[in-house]
Amino acid sequence: MPTVPEHSTVSAPAAEAPAIRQIVELLQQSCARAQIPALVGPNGERLPLPASVSTLLTQLVQELARGRAVTIIPVDAELTTQQAADVLNISRPYLMKLLEAGEIPYRKVGTHRRVKIQDLMAYRQRRSQVRREAFATMAQDAQRLGLLDRDSE
Repeated sequence: MPTVPEHSTVSAPAAEAPAIRQIVELLQQSCARAQIPALVGPNGERLPLPASVSTLLTQLVQELARGRAVTIIPVDAELTTQQAADVLNISRPYLMKLLEAGEIPYRKVGTHRRVKIQDLMAYRQRRSQVRREAFATMAQDAQRLGLLDRDSE
């Protein structure tokens, strides 16, 4: 099983912002013109990027341009409980309660728990859906009760 290396998150310093914006523009232009982007080696050799690499690079650079930190994790990666808690932005003890309650599948390796990244993403998606539905219900209730100010909508 692949493991997630420590310090695998990358964020771009502000000084790199102009170069990153320029890369985004070049990648978008090559896509719009149906051109294949390429890497240029130190001796000038040109290596066309496969479509999968080009797509991933475009997404990566766009996120960096938005000021977001990026971590690349293989879909079949297994995380420690601390890494999993960090991904969900929750405490490790709370994650342990979720695991024990069966909210998120896990497996044990000796005495340690491992959580698949796709199971974490599925849990996060379910949690987001529940929140969206609860918010929509609250908004409907507030509107029905006349609690919303029509001028602020």
